[in-house]
Amino acid sequence: MVSGFDHYAPLRQLNRNRILVQADNRRTTYRRQKDTMEQSIPLTHLPENTLYGEGDVFVLFGELFGRGYATGLIDAAKAAGMAVVGITVGRREDDGSLRALTNEELAQAEDNLGGKIINIPLMAGFDMDAPVGGETPTDMLKAMTLDNWQEFKLDWDKVDTCREIGTARFTGALKEVMGELAGHIPAGKNVHFAHTMAGGIPRAKAFLAIANRIYKGRGARHISSQALLDADLGKLILQNFDEVTANSFGHLLEHSAELRAKIEADGGQVRYSAYGYHGTRVLIGGEYTWQTYTSYTQGYAKMHLEQFAQKAWDNGVKATVFNCPEIRTNSSDVFAGIELSLLPLLEALRHEGGGAWVDALWAECQGLLKDDVTLESVLLTVQDYQQSDAMQPFYNFTAWPMANSADQVDMTVGTSQDIVALHSNRKVLVSDVLSQHVVNATGALIFGSADDPDGPVLWLDHDMVAQHLIKVN
Repeated sequence: MVSGFDHYAPLRQLNRNRILVQADNRRTTYRRQKDTMEQSIPLTHLPENTLYGEGDVFVLFGELFGRGYATGLIDAAKAAGMAVVGITVGRREDDGSLRALTNEELAQAEDNLGGKIINIPLMAGFDMDAPVGGETPTDMLKAMTLDNWQEFKLDWDKVDTCREIGTARFTGALKEVMGELAGHIPAGKNVHFAHTMAGGIPRAKAFLAIANRIYKGRGARHISSQALLDADLGKLILQNFDEVTANSFGHLLEHSAELRAKIEADGGQVRYSAYGYHGTRVLIGGEYTWQTYTSYTQGYAKMHLEQFAQKAWDNGVKATVFNCPEIRTNSSDVFAGIELSLLPLLEALRHEGGGAWVDALWAECQGLLKDDVTLESVLLTVQDYQQSDAMQPFYNFTAWPMANSADQVDMTVGTSQDIVALHSNRKVLVSDVLSQHVVNATGALIFGSADDPDGPVLWLDHDMVAQHLIKVN
């Protein structure tokens, strides 16, 4: 366990030398990789914003709800003096129809955002779309049960029609949004489009029970995530993930082209960022090693998201997907054990130099545990988990996202439950404290990188997160 003496200094220097070589060759790597990434490409330096300032415009392309990555990026934009403009996904009526926000809802949403919201519903996905009088994909799933879901079949011609209708609805609304947005951007000002849309699970009554079996089921209750992908339900989910998480970014890039050209003609610059997830380097045995949460079903859409950024980059548009570290959010809590990839950040903070703030954070986290439990013992448990035989097959970047296995789920969920039980209050976890710091750090790293991004896809690993937190605290 790391203490005052840095036992891993030689390994760290070797790792940094390797990263420097990667940095020198990264632009060549981007050209070679194109559609298929061969390795994760890390951000290797702490960036500083030299582009954005007072009166520039930050556009949040996705509504702000609860805790999540976007809050850190918005905070960084506000600190630079940018005006914030957001959108809304709208709200669903009881009959499923989509509407704009009421005056009360709009006021609340703008207060939450700290900026102006364009009140034109931009709900991505097609799970609630249908021809007039027809069934939506969600309606089609009503007959699906926990007993028949693996054999349950969908009418794919009907699904395709719903998808076309959903895409037309979204792009039509997007054109309206772009027209209104133009009035919020003064001549000569720079603009940052931050894409934050993700998700897309249809609201099928049986899905929560199915998800619990797939992502949390142990022993006889375990169902492989591959079983979901092989079923019509899984194929529908993957399509809707694609529309929400990836294609929405492609639509943004396409339908903002005219506005982008006007901004640039007026002397401003435009940047695009998107939030990705494609595993993260964390400390394992004293070395930063790529690892991932398994099984991450949205991974296919996240790779598609990367491809949109690569295509835009090839066409001279500075668009970058930032693959961020794991955190606990309202949406990620369905993935039991995702926090096991987050806890090693505590070791990374000491590994990258430590200091009084890091010692205070360790003490804060120690205070959340039961009296007879040490933080060091928790981190040793995580190390044992990371280095277990059950986890070794999943450190394969080129095979990502892999389906889970019974041994892996048993190890992941079991270790997660064991660590949660070591806390004084199961609702106040070390991972919650670390999540907020990661949100702030990734927001600052993305914002600082926007001036001159290194490429279309970058990984924000624990080393850069730790270095930033040490620097600003």
